Amino acid sequence: MSFFDKHVFICCNQRAAGESCCNNFGSSELLGYMKDKVKALGLAGEGKIRVNKAGCLGRCDDGPVMVVYPQETWYTFVDKNDIDEIVSEHMEHGRVVERLKI
Repeated sequence: MSFFDKHVFICCNQRAAGESCCNNFGSSELLGYMKDKVKALGLAGEGKIRVNKAGCLGRCDDGPVMVVYPQETWYTFVDKNDIDEIVSEHMEHGRVVERLKI
């Protein structure tokens, strides 16, 4: 059994100026927002959810991106509303957010 029910990795990679990367779209700020939200809802910790910063996940053209394990679900997102929907639907209720899935 996994230590966490869900393990979320959000790409916060920053490339050289002019190169496409997730951090150009505010992924670091949204990582902090998602971590705080998951904690505030009591969803963080052993047997629950862990949200981590990741380096390049290799999907820059789809960015910003996150992947949720063990489900292996990839998402793109653009703002706090998207993060709220992913937390509510996927993290709390186990439903994939099809409109954000890549």
